[in-house]
Amino acid sequence: MYSDITGIILSGGKSKRMGHNKSFLVIHNRTVIERIAGLMQSVFSKVILITNTPAEYKMLGLDTYEDIHKNTGPLAGIHSGLVNSKTEKNFIISCDVPMMTDKLIKYIADYKTDKKITVCIADGYLQPLAGIYHKSLTGSIESAILENTGSADHNSLPGKTKCKVMHFIENYGAEILNPENTEFYKGFEFFNLNTPENYNYLLKLNGDSPG
Repeated sequence: MYSDITGIILSGGKSKRMGHNKSFLVIHNRTVIERIAGLMQSVFSKVILITNTPAEYKMLGLDTYEDIHKNTGPLAGIHSGLVNSKTEKNFIISCDVPMMTDKLIKYIADYKTDKKITVCIADGYLQPLAGIYHKSLTGSIESAILENTGSADHNSLPGKTKCKVMHFIENYGAEILNPENTEFYKGFEFFNLNTPENYNYLLKLNGDSPG
């Protein structure tokens, strides 16, 4: 178990395509957020949760923090996680990837690099919401958010523009790993839970009956 890396779970999405909070969908008798929280607690001695609806997650017993910069997308969740973390290295994970494994998390966490971000490319896409982010990125991420929204007081502005994690990584640079070349990678770890069709697929994958 890692004591020098904080596990940070992001559960701040609006789940518009799903129609309701995907964190509380049930897969094989456990909610998605319970699966992710249990996985992270099996790897990291300290795990925190970033959400703008903290009361909904009290049953997890995790230290919970809200976005400092509201309505600007998952980069704001990463920012809040880094602000509230007490370690230099942090493993960020979104609740969108309920099939993530401890082997893949450790593979990313153990990779030696001087870069401040370590993420994977898999299934033909960069996977920015399951990787290592250093606390020293906090200022750069905040600057990117403020630059994108055009105001230091952007929380008061209507119609805010989301600052994408992908754009930040492209501009800042990252260590990009390819787990598809490893023996343990199964091909479903980054499967993204966004729609009812995604959910039914995961139910079948886990031997449950689609709803």
